[in-house]
Amino acid sequence: MLAHTKCLLSDDSLYPIEPVLNDANKVFVDMMGKYGYNLGINDIVEAGKKIREEAGPIAGTAMSHTEVRMEAIRREMERKMLEKKLQECAEDWATEVESLTAPLRHSAEAWAKSAVSESVVESIYLAWERERHQSAERNLYPEVVEALQKIKQEHSNVIVGAVTDGKANPMLMVFSLAPYFDFCMSWEDDANGRADFFKELGNVDGNVDLQWIYKAAYKKYKDIADTNREMRKELGEESESEEEPVWIHIGDDLAYDVGGSASCGAKTILLDLDDEYGQTAKKRFDGEMPLWNTAGPEEIVNRRVMNDAAERVVDKRVNRMSMLPESINEILKGE
Repeated sequence: MLAHTKCLLSDDSLYPIEPVLNDANKVFVDMMGKYGYNLGINDIVEAGKKIREEAGPIAGTAMSHTEVRMEAIRREMERKMLEKKLQECAEDWATEVESLTAPLRHSAEAWAKSAVSESVVESIYLAWERERHQSAERNLYPEVVEALQKIKQEHSNVIVGAVTDGKANPMLMVFSLAPYFDFCMSWEDDANGRADFFKELGNVDGNVDLQWIYKAAYKKYKDIADTNREMRKELGEESESEEEPVWIHIGDDLAYDVGGSASCGAKTILLDLDDEYGQTAKKRFDGEMPLWNTAGPEEIVNRRVMNDAAERVVDKRVNRMSMLPESINEILKGE
């Protein structure tokens, strides 16, 4: 019996991340424009990279995607407010902006920081996040819904969850993925666990502890499974003996999806999809870095080490989404 399948939703497991982030960033630009801030589509990405760099290799890597995005929005608003204030001061003094005194600049900077509205920052971020989910639905890989339907049909007691390092949540995608998922677990739900993990990542030798989020996800599964079992008892459907659940983790990331879940006892399926899918998993830490990636140089080096270590624990490799149900069945036959 397949009793537990987890699919990593964020990045490139169920949809290509690049067009999704492009759509979300366009909404960011539009929203900033409505509040009077004219920015380019890549300004928010560049601001995020700078924020991680300033925080340092370990603390910067440990920052959540939401933290970076919110701070980037805040900084871009401050930057535009400062530009406007300095221009006004220069006009008042009948001089050039470059000629303004340091004390005057400091005063303008303090004003810009205090003038930023947190409610506006949150409004812009929420619009970005909402578009991210809507664009993900529009850009789902071919065969994703069909594959999930088949998995649910063939394994009536399956519990499907998503594990993500950001805020992407299939249960918010009501027109596509929501009916097929039972829970979502985000790295951002456990700030302490995330911080401890990335401290270890700063000194990675391929054996960094990746178990924290997967243990939390497994606990979530157990809670749901226990509830389902009690409901079956009340309905008189409990069998005399239930098979041991099989945990199959499916994802696009070697280090996290494969390495992390395998260290907790999961069977693993790596989604190493054909080029036509537009998956960027291979590019993010090996090859040309996508423009939207804010990972620093040290993180990239460490992840390559972890990727190499995880290659040894890949149980199945899938290059088309239509192959996923059969790969699951093949793993179950071996149990």
